[in-house]
Amino acid sequence: MRGGAIGDFICTLPAMAALRERWPEAHIEVLGYPRVLELVHGRYYADAVRSIDAKPMAGFFIPNNILEPALMDYFGNFNVVISYLFDPDSIFANNVRRCGVKQVIEASPRPGELPAARHYCQPLEALAIYVEKPVPRIFLSDADRAGAAKFAGKCFVAIHPGSGSEKKNWPVEKFAAVAGKLETELLVVEGEADGRVVSRLVEAIAPRPVTVARGLSLIELAAVLEKCAVFAGNDSGITHLAAAVGIPVVAMFGPASTPVWEPTGERVSVVRFGDDDVTAAREAVERAMDGR
Repeated sequence: MRGGAIGDFICTLPAMAALRERWPEAHIEVLGYPRVLELVHGRYYADAVRSIDAKPMAGFFIPNNILEPALMDYFGNFNVVISYLFDPDSIFANNVRRCGVKQVIEASPRPGELPAARHYCQPLEALAIYVEKPVPRIFLSDADRAGAAKFAGKCFVAIHPGSGSEKKNWPVEKFAAVAGKLETELLVVEGEADGRVVSRLVEAIAPRPVTVARGLSLIELAAVLEKCAVFAGNDSGITHLAAAVGIPVVAMFGPASTPVWEPTGERVSVVRFGDDDVTAAREAVERAMDGR
């Protein structure tokens, strides 16, 4: 069970991977929000998915409620349920136990001091599963990659100037300053709420042409990003998505971004907002492009 935003979900992938590695033949289902579930459905992690937005599910958050019989049968078929839902009073967990689940593991959705990916792996220790180096990974299919064919043939540097909060955004002018020094094709990623900031970035880069990736599903965007030479973005779910497809990532983190949410991976560089951040970001992008 995993709610939360895109980045939260992606940071939980190492925990899902550890379950699959321990029990490769097990039937694993993931319950979450439809937009992000496609990242795991039929792509190594999940044999099936289900939306937690379904109306009958709300009854599981009422103490000692009369539960939907079909959902009781559904949960009762599982040996283990791991819940990363916000459930401080264990109302949901206790109702799931009433369905006859043999083991319900309650996992906090809020990281403390540990990096998020490591925090989400800790509850698996109740199953004697220990993850040494939790790095999220997305497994794309040939069909996924075929869907990104229209972006093929160019060496893109991808830039995502938005995030879930303006406080996390590096100034557009600084992204433009980095982009202006790059002798490669530019791909600007536009999320659902990024129209304004993307327009500002395109204007700041003009008259240099850019390709804008908009209106893509997460799995379509993942397949496009996999083709890019490097990605630069803010503390956002899209930055975690880029890191999870394995390309070099330069993540801009400011005072509104906590270190526990830094994307993980050997090809990830984190640049802090500051007086010399444009130079630091440009050098990090150039090192990534040179394979250093």
